[in-house]
Amino acid sequence: MLTQRQLFLQYNAQTTLAPLLLEFSRAKGIYLYDTAGRAYMDLIAGIGVSNVGHCHPEVVRAVKDQAESYMHIMVYGEFVQSPQVNFAKALADLLPDPLHCTYFVNSGTEAVEGAMKLAKRFTGCTEFIACNNSYHGSTQGALSLMGNEEFKQAYRPLLPDVKFIDYNNVKDLERITSKTAAVFIETIQGEAGVRIADKAYFKALRQKCTETGTLLILDEIQCGFGRTGKMFGFEHFDVVPDILLLAKGIGGGMPIGAFISSREIMLSLATNPILGHITTFGGHPVSCAAGLATLKTIVRENMVAGVRSKGELFKELLVHPMIKSVRGIGLMIAIEFENFDLNKKVIDACIEDGVISDWFLHCSNAMRIAPPLIITKEEIIKACSIILKNISSSSAA
Repeated sequence: MLTQRQLFLQYNAQTTLAPLLLEFSRAKGIYLYDTAGRAYMDLIAGIGVSNVGHCHPEVVRAVKDQAESYMHIMVYGEFVQSPQVNFAKALADLLPDPLHCTYFVNSGTEAVEGAMKLAKRFTGCTEFIACNNSYHGSTQGALSLMGNEEFKQAYRPLLPDVKFIDYNNVKDLERITSKTAAVFIETIQGEAGVRIADKAYFKALRQKCTETGTLLILDEIQCGFGRTGKMFGFEHFDVVPDILLLAKGIGGGMPIGAFISSREIMLSLATNPILGHITTFGGHPVSCAAGLATLKTIVRENMVAGVRSKGELFKELLVHPMIKSVRGIGLMIAIEFENFDLNKKVIDACIEDGVISDWFLHCSNAMRIAPPLIITKEEIIKACSIILKNISSSSAA
């Protein structure tokens, strides 16, 4: 009889020729448990998804309760479904004006696709500007905004009329004109290896977009929902986007994404033609119930309050001659090494020692640290000890 790993390789589509092939039977808090019962500390939260930890009891309860009431009953936007309404209202209560109108989708890349259509429809323009080394998803439109030719050259032709600028380069903002429908930018660049712009840069970007009638679209799919030490990343920079993109951590482990704007802008999708953007499963009631439970849990447990100090503790402890730099904000951190080979050795050795990490798409020589926000200081100390031990052993090999 074939094992689960053999069946996985035979019947599941592969994203690489060398998957990790770890097999887990359950997850709780910051830990994943394999089929033999061994615990692994999850330092990447399913790539920024499990901000409140795996299987948080409030999220699990919300999922069960909603599944027992109803699941899918109609395509998005036709029936009044309380999980969607309540989650959208809770988001609006936290967000500044005019970000009070939410369109729920299934994922981050779908949020990007919806925002691209919305920007074209509202402005009447077709040009988009994104950043070099950006990552906004893997569907055709989102891929067109990716600022790394290596990952997209095999899929051309992609969308025309997309230009690229350097993140945190004020001079490049001159390329934004009245012909630009929108600037798509990660508030904190994720796959570039956690790059953080100056407040002055975002102020200048906001001013330039306002002057040219260009929509400023902030992608907080990775950095939103408390990861940076504030509920939303843009709060660090004293700017407000025209459209906000959320996903990953907002669902507590359930699939959901959202693009959020003003009611005026969002209504562009409702007329000429009607049904300008539609989705069957977007805003799935179970996912929205999980999202609302996640949001309430973050607020009630004041999870964001400790994020900054936890991130600083990682930085204080991760000191080693083989580490070139440790940069980050809150619990969104990159440990940079000399090259990918050393980084991969350290990551693999840490996994053997029960600590799961990863590398970045556009910064392969850096190790990703983005654990659930609930990680304790004792767990951080233990994780850093394992990382440092494996840096020493890997660099000596």
